[in-house]
Amino acid sequence: MAMLKAENAAELAQQLETEPIRDVIDTVERTSAAKAAVLFRLLSKERAATVFDALDPRHQAELIGAFQDSEVLEFFEELEPDDRVSLIDELPAPIAERLMRSLDAEGKRVTTLILGYPRGSVGRLMSPKTLLIRDTLTVAEVSELVRSTSKDAETIYTLPIVDADRRVVGVVSLRKLFLADPAANISSIMKKPVMAHVMDDAEDTARWFVQLDLVAIPVVDESDMLVGMLTFDDAHDIVAEAEAEDAARGGGAEPLLRPYLSTPVRKLVRSRIVWLLVLALSAILTVQVLEVFEATLEKAVVLALFIPLLTGTGGNTGNQAATTVTRALALGDVRKSDVFRVLGRELRVGLLLGMLLGSLGFILGAFVYGWSVGGVIGLTLLAICTMAASVGGVMPIIAKAVGADPAVFSNPFISTFCDATGLIIYFLIAKAILGI
Repeated sequence: MAMLKAENAAELAQQLETEPIRDVIDTVERTSAAKAAVLFRLLSKERAATVFDALDPRHQAELIGAFQDSEVLEFFEELEPDDRVSLIDELPAPIAERLMRSLDAEGKRVTTLILGYPRGSVGRLMSPKTLLIRDTLTVAEVSELVRSTSKDAETIYTLPIVDADRRVVGVVSLRKLFLADPAANISSIMKKPVMAHVMDDAEDTARWFVQLDLVAIPVVDESDMLVGMLTFDDAHDIVAEAEAEDAARGGGAEPLLRPYLSTPVRKLVRSRIVWLLVLALSAILTVQVLEVFEATLEKAVVLALFIPLLTGTGGNTGNQAATTVTRALALGDVRKSDVFRVLGRELRVGLLLGMLLGSLGFILGAFVYGWSVGGVIGLTLLAICTMAASVGGVMPIIAKAVGADPAVFSNPFISTFCDATGLIIYFLIAKAILGI
């Protein structure tokens, strides 16, 4: 892509119009907000709207600060209602209010409808722009309705069928509609709907939705009345964002949720510093344990040589269990009520891992430092692996039960906990076997 200079603006504008749209989006995502705003001004109106819509809400919010008022309003009006709401959530209140006032009556109505649902709910991410198709219509009448009003709906590939009270009674795919007998009643070709409740958790709903071979599902209220549609692409975005968040927090950082190269350095620092401080403070536990058993170390200095091995093994074992269970929770394979089943399985897994690693540690330790030291190492590995796997397995479930993010209790905190607890186990076993 050519450099952003005034003298080659015409050349760059021409290049932007001929580049594949995916490449243009990629360029904007990897560019700072100020330079991206210049790129937008060189794009045609249609291409600019497409690129803006493809960006995540946080990136859109940063770009708005670099746009002129007329450009902001133009982009905002082109967004779908659910995308508008995602952008509003990222904007300062005065700017969000000004943008809302710019909408026409219908645009304001549907956007306000979505804003009325709590964050994290399906209602906040659905599209209220859907067709209302009565179950008394014929296939021909529905086909004509779709042709004449499809521009008012976000998706027409899955059509919700409602009764006189607007309750969803079925769904019909566009393919099935076009292949059906025009004279047939629409209720004769509809199938039982898979629906989401408007107040359901968006991430939980999105995870089971993306596993189904469906394009969209109806969203209903407590009376099964149609309020909107949740599309596959929106569900996929929800899952992708959740996965990015879990991966970041599992590594001890906050998610960027936007391209790395276009993220300001200060935001990179902010995403990491809080976790580093928390982990540094929690690591004091390990230091205090070493201080308590300082006399034990002085009597058997050889014990210090194995501390990195034992703490590393405990942390890794706990992280493996936590990561596995966190993933199972996300996929719905494990529920909060399965905590004791998970504990039992991880106890057995940890015990078997401890026996294997402990046997190896016992043989190597005994060969180099004597049978007593080998016994300390072997028994410690057995105990640490059993403890770490059990704790790592149940902590994500406990986090889920108290409303916390299970990923938060993955790598960082599990490692710190296993380090401190493992050292206590190590020194207690050493004191018992070595008599120090």
